[in-house]
Amino acid sequence: MLVSLRWINPPFTGVQLQRRIEALASGADYRSKHEFTPLEQMPLALRRAVLAAEDGAFYEHSGVDWAELRKALDEAAEGGRLRGASTISQQLVKNLFFTTHRSPVRKLIEYTLTPPAELLLTKDRILELYLNEIEWGPGVWGAAAAAEHHYGIGLQSLTREQAARLAACIPAPLTRRPQRMDRYAAIILERMAARGW
Repeated sequence: MLVSLRWINPPFTGVQLQRRIEALASGADYRSKHEFTPLEQMPLALRRAVLAAEDGAFYEHSGVDWAELRKALDEAAEGGRLRGASTISQQLVKNLFFTTHRSPVRKLIEYTLTPPAELLLTKDRILELYLNEIEWGPGVWGAAAAAEHHYGIGLQSLTREQAARLAACIPAPLTRRPQRMDRYAAIILERMAARGW
């Protein structure tokens, strides 16, 4: 399947299937919004905001950011909360093939599938798939649907601040709303500015 993703967009992902099954099981009304947008048609501000928020070293590492992982483990060993250190590549693998349910087995398989994904897909294709397939709200899949759902505008009309606010929602898309992401959006904008973006 990874080979086919070089040219073919996935018809659905593991997380999308999970959300549909959850809705069926609970009897909830489920409406899905999804529109695939080529990477070159996505605003540069959005791409950069997501990189600043989720994986600043995306174009430098080979799928796993070992330095960031060590940093997260060190922070946890010093009494801090164990935070996620997954790269965009790892998150894409999780979204494509798995669900949001956490388990050591899933994490191990995710680490196993990420190097082949990096080998078979270009960095830009990984980012394109990620931005188009991740969840941005209940039933909202992909950046174009996110811009429409949260702001009522087309993807190309997103401002820099709106892009940062959308990126701030990625870790918890079912509970976070861009309008409430003042603090984290400001951090993302600072990270972008520090990189000359």
